[in-house]
Amino acid sequence: METVRSREVYANRWITLREDVVRQVDGEESIYAYIRKADFAIVIPWDGERFQLVEQYRYPLERRCWEFPGGAVAGESDPVAVARQELREETGLRAGRFTVLGKVAPAPATSTHYGYVVLATELTEGAHEREPSEMDMESAWFSRDEVESMIQEGAIVDAQSVAAYSLLLLHERRGGAVS
Repeated sequence: METVRSREVYANRWITLREDVVRQVDGEESIYAYIRKADFAIVIPWDGERFQLVEQYRYPLERRCWEFPGGAVAGESDPVAVARQELREETGLRAGRFTVLGKVAPAPATSTHYGYVVLATELTEGAHEREPSEMDMESAWFSRDEVESMIQEGAIVDAQSVAAYSLLLLHERRGGAVS
């Protein structure tokens, strides 16, 4: 595919919407719209028996959603640094150990960003440092069985969280320590 021309349709501090005219392999031109977004980290906080999830209102879905903590940090690209900050901000937890489990592309047909899945262990509790837009956020501990039931029953619908949990299971299956 060859880009013939490109334009920015919309931008704010979180996303940029681009529209490109592309030439397909057969020579036909078509329009391809996509979003540019910063990469992010998804953090799996595990205390050896439980996972900590956060719940927040997701405006496009018009509902509250449980998910693993995560997000992007302006100007920061190191997944562990992002995971450390997001974990502290959203849950108040601090981790003594971070393990990068993998990388996901949540919307490869429409977005440029990747998510890095990071396991956080050796946890200590502290006060959260949520941003003003996160003040309605709640956090709670859940057993492995509860998390799996929440995924199956649709209480956890966030695709990044489901993918993160899958990467954790693969990590464990391949003998990775979850200490």
